[in-house]
Amino acid sequence: MNDATTSNDIRLREGSSIAQRLVVAGSAAAVALCFTPGLFTHDVFEVIISVVALLAGAAFVSVVMLTPAVVWIITPDEILIGRQRPFGQLQTRVVAKDEITGLQVPGSKTAKSRFQLAFTLASGERLTSPPLSDVTHVHDTVVRIAAQFDVGEVEAPVNPLDASNPEMRLGEPVEPFSQRDIRIAALIAVAVSAAPYAYKLWRGLPPNWIDFMLLPLGVVAAFGVYRFANLVTGAFWIIREGDIRVERLWGNGQPRLDQIEGQDVKAITVDRRGRSEDEHCIVTIRLLSGRRFRSPRIGSRNEARAVGAEIVRRLGIGAEANQI
Repeated sequence: MNDATTSNDIRLREGSSIAQRLVVAGSAAAVALCFTPGLFTHDVFEVIISVVALLAGAAFVSVVMLTPAVVWIITPDEILIGRQRPFGQLQTRVVAKDEITGLQVPGSKTAKSRFQLAFTLASGERLTSPPLSDVTHVHDTVVRIAAQFDVGEVEAPVNPLDASNPEMRLGEPVEPFSQRDIRIAALIAVAVSAAPYAYKLWRGLPPNWIDFMLLPLGVVAAFGVYRFANLVTGAFWIIREGDIRVERLWGNGQPRLDQIEGQDVKAITVDRRGRSEDEHCIVTIRLLSGRRFRSPRIGSRNEARAVGAEIVRRLGIGAEANQI
């Protein structure tokens, strides 16, 4: 789904295609069917697990297949809303310009860079659009829509990824873990590895080779936690005109700063880092030196592409390196 940029219309879309839904629903159904043999056993516990798994699978498949796909087309004079369930008929609705009395832009509770348009109608009804895909031009889009529908002043949302900001910010500023938390995590690692050995001694049973192997592994794990815990704090990107400042931490908690300039970039791509392309896409920058920088999680593939396009513009990256 992309906001249209070649006409006066803005197009917003929410919901997966039929093919994507069939793949997800088929995978869920296959997993649920793996529990079918448990229905034919004489073990009550296995029967209960199988029934719960099949019911959960059926509910998941139903939600995936019955959730409607929604399309909004916002023109200067009206809003055309289309809603269609898989294998169902398309339902349309037209909201005229004179029906709209207010506009708000609520942010998402789970993704700070995701915004929707909430229109208030003269009847008191509130219509919420699918998310804006071009997260780098939320301010301009909101101002434009507010002007064409004559809804007056609309409070601009706080958007760290808006292209109107001198600095675009990805992620959260990094802070080291406290020494107290690190010590507690290291002690937990030692305690978990020593628990089987201590249990055997307490019960008067002879420890086996696995119990002995866990003891040094626990010490190694505790050392790794103590030495490298701060490496998992992630990165904080500050995208400016001409360069990107990447803030991270060394294992000992000391700050680590890297600077990316356009002349150093070999390729920039949008990748998925997680299970879903709707929530877990990032921007990856590969340098001529061979180093690779992965951004904090952005959101959907369309949102990540919008951020990547703005990075390309700000760094002046040539077409040969732009693989978005």
